[in-house]
Amino acid sequence: MGQQTPPSPQQQVSFTVEQLVAVNPYNPDILPDLESYVNEQVSSQTYSLDANLCLLRLYQFEPERSTQIVARILVKALMAMPAPDFSLCLFLIPERVQMEEQFKTLIVLSHYLETGRFSQFWDEASKNRHILEAVPGFEQAIQAYAVHVLSLTYQKVPRSVLAEAINLEGLSLDKFLEHHVANSGWALEKGHGKGQLIVLPRNEFNHPELKKSTDDGIPLDHVARIFPILG
Repeated sequence: MGQQTPPSPQQQVSFTVEQLVAVNPYNPDILPDLESYVNEQVSSQTYSLDANLCLLRLYQFEPERSTQIVARILVKALMAMPAPDFSLCLFLIPERVQMEEQFKTLIVLSHYLETGRFSQFWDEASKNRHILEAVPGFEQAIQAYAVHVLSLTYQKVPRSVLAEAINLEGLSLDKFLEHHVANSGWALEKGHGKGQLIVLPRNEFNHPELKKSTDDGIPLDHVARIFPILG
């Protein structure tokens, strides 16, 4: 029987941390491991909401232990939008800690993203690069979220609207469009005047006629079986 290849250090650390969280999430002895794991998520551009929530729960007993780690967790949570991770993390952070300037900034950025105010978001982000640039991949993650939001609203989005939402222009925007035309099913067409329109893939939000009919809902016989249980 051949020898098994030992797991890489990264695989080993990830497995160990996740195992610790699963077995005893309230053990303060795992704090150093969880803190190291946050830094590993940043450097490797991976993400574990469960591990980060576990760390924030433990930090409630030592809220000033490492605000830098907390800030990185919140930035990673912003990158996970449209998932509600940011709110879940914020709930575990004491209010007095949230009043620190860097956390107030992240809360404002979260609000801009949730309300689709991308121009204001990028303006505010540009003033706080020291917080955001510490986490690689942040800009690309927010651009992906902006595209997601636009795809729920537009069948054809004007180039200027897309440019504002993803904070790109000129050659950078051209390369972004080329990539999505080649890989995401986008198409380009001329708009009125000199404008350009980006035709986004059809989905049930920008093309309501694609929504499943009510016939695909809960079968009547299932409903009939539920009523006696409710009664």
